[in-house]
Amino acid sequence: MAEQNLDNDQRPSPEALLEAARREDRRIGKLKIFVGAAPGVGKTYEMLQQGRARKNDGYDIVVGVVETHGRKETAALLEGLEVIPRRQTDYRGQHLDEMDIDAVIARQPQIVLVDELAHTNAAGSRHPKRYLDVQELLSHGIDVYSTVNIQHIESLNDVVAQITHVRVRETIPDAVFDQADAIELVDLTPDDLIDRLKDGKVYVPKQAERALQHFFSPANLTALREIALRRTAERVDEQLLTEMRSRAIQGPWPAGERVLVCVSEDPRAAGLVRYAKRLADRLHASFIALSVEGRRSLQLTEEERDRIADTLRLAQTLGGDAITIPGGDRRITDDIIKYAQSTNAAHIIVGKSTRSRWFEILHGSVVHDLVRRSGSISVHVIGGDETSGEIVSKKSVKTTPKPKFADPLPFAASLAAVAGALAVGKLILPLVGIETVDLVYLTAIVAVAVRFGLWPSLLASVAASLSYNFFFMEPLYTFSISDPTNIAAFAFFVIMAVFVSNVAGRVRTQAIAAASRARTTESLYAFSRKLAGVGTLDDVLWAAAYQTALMLKVRVVLLLPEEGSIVVKAGYPPEDTLDEADIGAAKWAWQNDRPAGRASDTLPGAKWLFLPMRTGRGPIGVVGIDSDRSGPLFTPDQRRLLDALIDQSALAIERVHLVEDMDRVKRSVETDRLRSALLTSISHDLKTPLAAILGSAGTLRDLSGKLSEIEKADLLTTIIDESERLNRFIANLLDMTRLESGAVVPNLALHDVSEIIGSALRRANKILLHHRVDVQLAPEPPMVGIDAVLFEQVLFNLLDNAAKYAPPDTTIRIQSWRDGDEVSVEVVDEGNGIPQADLEHIFDKFYRAKKTDQVRAGTGLGLAISRGFVEAMNGTIVAANRPDRSGAAFTIRLPIPLQSQPLDTAA
Repeated sequence: MAEQNLDNDQRPSPEALLEAARREDRRIGKLKIFVGAAPGVGKTYEMLQQGRARKNDGYDIVVGVVETHGRKETAALLEGLEVIPRRQTDYRGQHLDEMDIDAVIARQPQIVLVDELAHTNAAGSRHPKRYLDVQELLSHGIDVYSTVNIQHIESLNDVVAQITHVRVRETIPDAVFDQADAIELVDLTPDDLIDRLKDGKVYVPKQAERALQHFFSPANLTALREIALRRTAERVDEQLLTEMRSRAIQGPWPAGERVLVCVSEDPRAAGLVRYAKRLADRLHASFIALSVEGRRSLQLTEEERDRIADTLRLAQTLGGDAITIPGGDRRITDDIIKYAQSTNAAHIIVGKSTRSRWFEILHGSVVHDLVRRSGSISVHVIGGDETSGEIVSKKSVKTTPKPKFADPLPFAASLAAVAGALAVGKLILPLVGIETVDLVYLTAIVAVAVRFGLWPSLLASVAASLSYNFFFMEPLYTFSISDPTNIAAFAFFVIMAVFVSNVAGRVRTQAIAAASRARTTESLYAFSRKLAGVGTLDDVLWAAAYQTALMLKVRVVLLLPEEGSIVVKAGYPPEDTLDEADIGAAKWAWQNDRPAGRASDTLPGAKWLFLPMRTGRGPIGVVGIDSDRSGPLFTPDQRRLLDALIDQSALAIERVHLVEDMDRVKRSVETDRLRSALLTSISHDLKTPLAAILGSAGTLRDLSGKLSEIEKADLLTTIIDESERLNRFIANLLDMTRLESGAVVPNLALHDVSEIIGSALRRANKILLHHRVDVQLAPEPPMVGIDAVLFEQVLFNLLDNAAKYAPPDTTIRIQSWRDGDEVSVEVVDEGNGIPQADLEHIFDKFYRAKKTDQVRAGTGLGLAISRGFVEAMNGTIVAANRPDRSGAAFTIRLPIPLQSQPLDTAA
């Protein structure tokens, strides 16, 4: 019968059916993503190959946008495919190409190929991101093939940045990846990818050389490959579970490993969890600790309930999931197997039974039922000593004890309900007959069971049976029965009364358990949401103290270690203070990692109760609890809730500490890098002009009589030029020092940028001597609020940078225009441009892009100073490569003050 009930309950999951219906809806296109670990693994190539294969199969295929990056073999695959012309977009004087969504929708192909799913569209496009363009195409029933690298997935962005030290700015939400109808991993070994890079099949040679030294190191590629494999496997596992649930397929399927450990009040439960952790590690799988909460759960002692809660917390500490599910009307075995099948668990771990054989004969054995009915699921039956798995023998904090004697009110109410049923039965007996009177009694029994539970309802059943016999069955007013047929009727009435009271009591028990779980879950969710919304340590401590005090109606203080001791960091109410005895109890709790103070086994005379806060890394603080109530502070349920609140608070505090540690490490690394760069810069950039000056001066001194006037003039020019270069270097160091110390306070006033541009060009006349300068200024520009001296220095640094990297006899263009409420100034050169890997760091201090031998050395400070000055004047500066030809473009955007907008000319 149990197996039949289990089979009847194997219905498809509604969520899985909705997902399957969404995928089968032909009004919505299908999305297939080709994912790779790094650029160059062949995602675009594979996408084009499959596109051509579908075209040969008769599908209508078009190319929305594909970036070949100059790869001949990729460009060759485009031949024969219809390419939708791109839409031209003008942005800051540059012409950018973007996918024409309207043209693709009007063309209405079956499949469109869209490269680089994480691409950011140019300003003014319909959608800011390309994945939003793809979603619009899908909504029109067009299937889309697209590509993405694993580092562009939002949840993996931080992980990849920690590995490669390069933070990717263009990302897609995880939901886009997870909702894809198909994921295809394009894999390539690190050695093969490095060979492709060296052969120039990924980047141009200069960029490839730099990439090999940084992002494309073997260690980085191996780590990225593992991340891509794991993320793709997770997505495939989710698809497998969805498919199984939508078709009501009973698991497990041997496609992946998952371990399920059953947790009960048994003292060995902690040992089972630890065994599950070891097994999961060996299988490279995840594990779940499962507790089934049924009617028997409310009959457990507080110590047993504590043991279950602590065991589930242990599972979470070890990296597993802790799940509590309500028990159904079936046996516990049915609930365990159903959950294992729904989660595709391949292993179930259960403790060996210690009950007697007679108990198992009368009540059944969970272990034997699991072994017999588990099917393809492996069942691990683990024995052991009772003390080996114990977390704590007993809770050392006393709680409010349950009353020793049952409350007489429910029993009195049950007798009153039976008396009421008797009165109603007497009233309706002449109208409906005795056959209906028993229903009145059953109604009273059900009401008592629903309101007061099992035992009062059993008392009501007994009282109702006796009352029914005494007042309604012949002979009346006696407990004897004269008619044999009435004996059978009375027996069935007693059986039904007991059965109904038992069923109604069970329903009430389940409702109470569900309500308790809902309250606890709601409280923990609200608490975790509060903690997730704060970032600083002070905010986390305040939120933890306030929420704990609010939920448990107590006073709370939080103490953290500081300089070898423990000090109060936060509290609610804020004015609460601790005396010497309480401080001593808090220190003892911190040093011994055990509760101390009020209602505990240690220093019980203290006013406050102190509980250690710990995580997997060890204790991190102490929480103090006080209340005006006499006696123990909590009920057992409140203390278990407090344990959960303390765990969440400890994790939040540890998260803040980890962030602070990471910031300190980053600052230390940055300091070391800057120190190294500064020493390198001083040893080279300071020594080079000094050597030139000393050499020229020494030549003039020693050989002045043998030199011609022209040679003397050349040496003097060298001395002056190198002195000016040295002066610029020292000025840059001083400017950067001022920026770092916050001493740069712009003297903002309304100025015409055209005048400052002219002044900067005159100042840079020498360094621009071998270049053509093209000036394109907007007529009658508006005034902007800037510091003329700082802005001139910014322009000078940009012109100096352009002169260094642009070959002689090329054009350097400086232009300005008005763009809405901003004025833009741009410096453009005709050099080799900025390598893609350098764009993220071009404004970093002491960072210098790779250059040829003909490019004179720089300090790596000019662009960093320019950004600091521009941002101090409330502007922005960005670097990009020219879209029309090779070369770099630096664009400054300055806001137009409101008071200057009516002005049409410079003052």
